[in-house]
Amino acid sequence: MAEVDYYELLGVPRGASAAEVKSAYRALAKVMHPDAGGTAGTFRLLQLAYETLTDPTRRARYDLGDQPEPAPAAAPRTRRPAPRRDFGDDPDYVPKLPRLDPRGIPWWQLVDVRERVRFVPQVGPGHAPVVVALASLILLLSILLAINLSPFLLAVVLLLLAAAVVVLVRMGRGLLAAKREHQSFTAEIGTSKSFGLPGDRAEKLTAELLAKYLTRLPGVRIFHGLGLPDSVFADVDHAVLCGHRLVLIESKLWLPGHYEVDEVGAMWRNGHPFRGGAVRLEDSIDAFEELLPGVEVRGAVLIYPSRAGEISTGDPDDALAPPMSPQRFVAELGQWLAADPSTVDRDVFRTVLDRVVS
Repeated sequence: MAEVDYYELLGVPRGASAAEVKSAYRALAKVMHPDAGGTAGTFRLLQLAYETLTDPTRRARYDLGDQPEPAPAAAPRTRRPAPRRDFGDDPDYVPKLPRLDPRGIPWWQLVDVRERVRFVPQVGPGHAPVVVALASLILLLSILLAINLSPFLLAVVLLLLAAAVVVLVRMGRGLLAAKREHQSFTAEIGTSKSFGLPGDRAEKLTAELLAKYLTRLPGVRIFHGLGLPDSVFADVDHAVLCGHRLVLIESKLWLPGHYEVDEVGAMWRNGHPFRGGAVRLEDSIDAFEELLPGVEVRGAVLIYPSRAGEISTGDPDDALAPPMSPQRFVAELGQWLAADPSTVDRDVFRTVLDRVVS
């Protein structure tokens, strides 16, 4: 193993940045993880290469040709003890949406629900330039009527007056075109903030959660059942768009317990690998980032209990699609979306709406 070149193993040049090393590690870990068919020894070597090249001190020693030290043993994960026995789903149990106290939601009082929605990109000149042009026209008329001008100055003022009239007419036309565009857009989408239909019980719970709490943001738009590019199936359960930030969501009805993901995105429950359901959000995030350049995309797996009991989740760290309880989702991702609470980008909105297949 000492002869393996860590740069070749990760497929990065020797001058690669820590971010490039991390990206390469994430891609390789998906196929080299023991759960994906790789071997434990090869995966451990991959981890050692990643830990060495992302630590400046260890990387400098490695580049000088020193034998890399084994990575210090990671502290054992603090996990909640597993219950003695799982009895499976309770067919008679009906999960309910938890009630959230708005006083405990950090962004709730910071949002002005009466704030006017700002539609972008702007298609007209706006009111301010029109007002300035009109004021200039009135000023020129006042000069023309109040002062006895020489023929030369009179000609100059008349030319300026004609120019101001032309500018004002063009701005007025632009303003009317912008108004027609806005009316057309609102007629197309109506006044609704939600589009598409949720599917199973877990998706309906999420739809209720989003409508109850996130619609406090004036610019938020909610979508249910989205397909990836070139797909006619609902690959993503939900999406929430606000400004130039997008959250993709999967809704799950799983057994009560403590859920978290490890460094390669594998799901754990109560300290053990979780095989109870698949999550495809990482691929969906990559697809929507490519589809929507300039839009920040995040993911979340919303979990509801399938029988009486509590759901808790670990710290998301830098996971692309961490598991979250409804309370945590509203508090943390609601605050992330609230950074620009009143903007609706027409182009981004239409692109996401086109992906709704439900």
